[in-house]
Amino acid sequence: MTSISAPSAIGSTAPRRGRRSAVTILVALAALAVGGCGSTGTAGPATGDTGAPGTAVVSRVVDGDTIVIDLGGQQEKVRLIGIDTPETKSPTKPVQCYGKEASAHMAELLPSGTPVRLERDVEERDKYGRLLAYVYRVSDGLFVNLDLAQGGYADALRIAPNVAHAEEFQAAVDGAHRQDSGLWGTCGGPGHPAS
Repeated sequence: MTSISAPSAIGSTAPRRGRRSAVTILVALAALAVGGCGSTGTAGPATGDTGAPGTAVVSRVVDGDTIVIDLGGQQEKVRLIGIDTPETKSPTKPVQCYGKEASAHMAELLPSGTPVRLERDVEERDKYGRLLAYVYRVSDGLFVNLDLAQGGYADALRIAPNVAHAEEFQAAVDGAHRQDSGLWGTCGGPGHPAS
């Protein structure tokens, strides 16, 4: 078995032939456990392997749209695709209104030790080296990216070519905005400094 890198261990939901439908391709974490040096062989269960292909375990929450996971024994920072929560950790921006609430909600959804399933879109990593993923809680299938948008914790963030769920996220954000949920009712929208 040829070893693979961590990004290949997550599924892909890249659109096919102009259709919005997503195709999930999951790769067994056992292949990841072999290592990243091109070696061959077999390996036993890796740290963070919940037994299901494409799964990882949450190590910690960074902020409302970024988590750290244990993926086959490797710590990886994951940026959720398609949403943008108010800043709490930016070295160049002040803490933004509703940022702490978004981070707290993420920590409620994905406490340390929570198994998650990751799906990728077209690009595997962002310019900061973080994995880009759609994140699903294994226990109940909750689509975490969508939950944050629906609850008013995040704005939609459409960055091509990673747009498999862009329309779904925008509709969720529009609904939260209409209902004055979360940052829409508290802050008047995204981008405002915390008071």
